[in-house]
Amino acid sequence: MVSGTLHPASNFNAEQDSIKIKDAMKGMGTDEDALIAVLCKRSVEQRVEILTQYKTSFGKDLIDDIKSETSKNFKCVLLSLCQSKAMFLARICKYAMKGVGTSEGALINVLVGSTNDEIKEIKAAYKLLTKKILEKEVESETSGSLKRVLVSLVQGNRDEGDANYEQAVQDAEDLHKAGTDRLGTDESAFNRVLCSRSTRQLKAVFQEYKKLAGEDIEDSIKSEMSGDVEDAFLAITRLVKDPQMYFAGQLHKSMKGLGTNDDKLIRLLVWRSEIDLVEIKECFKIITKGKSLEEFIDGDCSGDYKHALLALC
Repeated sequence: MVSGTLHPASNFNAEQDSIKIKDAMKGMGTDEDALIAVLCKRSVEQRVEILTQYKTSFGKDLIDDIKSETSKNFKCVLLSLCQSKAMFLARICKYAMKGVGTSEGALINVLVGSTNDEIKEIKAAYKLLTKKILEKEVESETSGSLKRVLVSLVQGNRDEGDANYEQAVQDAEDLHKAGTDRLGTDESAFNRVLCSRSTRQLKAVFQEYKKLAGEDIEDSIKSEMSGDVEDAFLAITRLVKDPQMYFAGQLHKSMKGLGTNDDKLIRLLVWRSEIDLVEIKECFKIITKGKSLEEFIDGDCSGDYKHALLALC
């Protein structure tokens, strides 16, 4: 059982919270601590309720007020919090395909990290947000094997049942024949198995594959593939094996070295704070040999932006 760091507030009152937020942005200056105390400490359902109540009480859009009263990364955190989960993830998909190139990592994070029902909600939110079809956008913004991987994932049709041992053995054999056991690689076999089998089934497939091939599935993917499709299949494999360790690794990468990938850092913390951030933080300590996520944020970020991120932890 996994758990988030952010939980629904007890004795929640949307009207009282709306008043607190309004007062925090009244007059000269903004009380950023008051905004953090409300928006960074309410569940997504409660925050959506606050959005509706704010407009009902004051005849103004909370998102518009946040845009005018805050700035930079702090504003990005608050705006990310002021959306339903589906709309938040739909926006990630939108910005992943915006401008030059496509951030397939962000798309794969969303599509593999979501259930079939959630993907359907994301696609509906994406259409509402952009007036476009997510699958068509993926097709137009990507090409080759990567396009096939992403189009498969965006169907939201992954099996969600239990593992079947006989099927796992067959899938492992198919992957072995498609990769290390032949000249060249049949990427379509990897696509079929990795994009359609349940996570429980894939874990069983990976175990059988190691027995058969004598190496981990990740090692085979690294040796047999390259470029975007290699990155895509590795991301899927790692997400299936240990999603909390995978996301911890992504958080670490967002703050590792010179500069911080603030978009990724915000995206992951807002998304996972209500799902499994407790376990992600433990995995983060393993990756960093004892240094906490909070310590990294404290060293890489500053001001109200830092305080907002730490409130989510």
